[in-house]
Amino acid sequence: MIIVKFIFLIFIFFTSSIIGLNISKKYSERVKELKQFFQALTIFEEKIKFTYEPIPDVFFDISENFDAPLKDIFYNASEKMQSESASEAWEDAIDESKNNLTKEDKASIKALAKMLGKTDLDGQVSEIRLTKQFIKTKIEEAEFQRNKNEKLYKTLGITFGLTIVIILI
Repeated sequence: MIIVKFIFLIFIFFTSSIIGLNISKKYSERVKELKQFFQALTIFEEKIKFTYEPIPDVFFDISENFDAPLKDIFYNASEKMQSESASEAWEDAIDESKNNLTKEDKASIKALAKMLGKTDLDGQVSEIRLTKQFIKTKIEEAEFQRNKNEKLYKTLGITFGLTIVIILI
């Protein structure tokens, strides 16, 4: 009976700790994804300026250089551009993606859709640069949130698990 109780208490402690670690990991993943978006938009800007490739081809190339979820977003957008406008495809790909971005992050990234495929080269490049500035601001905000909350949730998960174990002993 004591062994079963001991195993149960260990299970509670580890479950609580893992939950805290998973919540804290989302903050790190958000920063990572925003930095990858910044890199991807830099590649997009350079390719669109110097190679004059069609947007679906550029998005497909970008998808080849990144891991999920960024890969999925650019790949899905390139595929959707076969039947939808570039702006609709971009917004749909962002909406359908599974990532750690907040609604505000997604809104900043979706802002690119306003001029995507609708204006000349200079208009699109300026829109990409504007979106990159939004993302840069979001990266700073995300790093602040990560520094503030990552350790908090790790500690909170462990502390909560220990509290439950102590109460049940």
